[in-house]
Amino acid sequence: MLIGVPKEIKVQEHRVGLMPASVRELTHRGHRVVVETGAGAGIGSGDDAYRAAGAEIAGAAADVFARAELIVKVKEPQPGEIAMLREGQILFTYLHLAPDPAQAKGLMESGCTAIAYETVTDAGGKLPLLAPMSVIAGRLAAQVGAQCLTKPAGGAGLLIGGAPAAPAAKVAILGAGNVGSNALRIALGMLAHVTVINKTMAPLVALEETYGARIVTRLSTIEAIESHVLDADLVIGAVLVPGASAPKIVTAEMVRAMRPGSVLVDVSIDQGGCFETSRPTTHDAPTFVVDGVVHYCVANMPGAVPRTAAVALNNATLPFVLELADRGLREALSRDRHLLAGLNVYHGRITHEAVARSLGLDYHEPRAALGG
Repeated sequence: MLIGVPKEIKVQEHRVGLMPASVRELTHRGHRVVVETGAGAGIGSGDDAYRAAGAEIAGAAADVFARAELIVKVKEPQPGEIAMLREGQILFTYLHLAPDPAQAKGLMESGCTAIAYETVTDAGGKLPLLAPMSVIAGRLAAQVGAQCLTKPAGGAGLLIGGAPAAPAAKVAILGAGNVGSNALRIALGMLAHVTVINKTMAPLVALEETYGARIVTRLSTIEAIESHVLDADLVIGAVLVPGASAPKIVTAEMVRAMRPGSVLVDVSIDQGGCFETSRPTTHDAPTFVVDGVVHYCVANMPGAVPRTAAVALNNATLPFVLELADRGLREALSRDRHLLAGLNVYHGRITHEAVARSLGLDYHEPRAALGG
């Protein structure tokens, strides 16, 4: 199979779909890989490293899209990239279609097959291709939240860990999954007072067994969310409904009642955000202020640490890329129900139920859409 790796063009996105080591695995198996020039520059991998791994270097993205049977990316295709997709071509990347009807429409009209990293599953029902970026985003969330609390960043002028006789910041984390648990780990390391709120008990029990009295845990209720959000200096939104739009669990009314200089970090923004006042931002302009509250809503947080993130992402995605390349689309999807769960768009149809529901479009069962 001919696999294409274009350079990411989303603002301040420096990750790359395939690193040279991943390319080497593919070429070793007899596949051809074409990489856009400069695609790996953000992780310190130049064109020569890709050539040494067996790739061909293309001078422009148009050449990559025109030739490749399988396109491997990191972020959702931008409008110019969607225009280059064609019928029968496979796109494997993060899509986050639920809050993005324009992208969904473009992919459907292109006729391509779009497989989303964020809905591929594993035997435990978890999301193995989302997990490594969730770990990174969670750890970054505490870091950027601490920075946003400083006065030059628009915050209240608090050091997250406080100082002798000066209290540490209060941090509320909404969600106890990969993002939330990693945000907790870093926030505790910075000596913050942390409360974790989650809709089910099991993750909270696990966190209490690990951290004991160092944290406070609460079951997610309107009262618990409201009281801890209003009392917090920093709130980290880490809510996920796989494939679907994130629920708005912090209302605009709550934001208005928060202390001026408080900070909201919305890690759920890829799926539309879990704060009613959120809107996507970029690394170039990461924050905005609503009712005196600083909002950090960058939709590709791991793009800030591309060397770490590209390694973590490639470790997770490479087995699936190899499966698609070795077996072809139909056999790979028919043999692997977890990869099949990643199928979001096929021949103009939405094939993921949560995505279809969020977009208000017809859902087509993936096996039926594939013809068996």
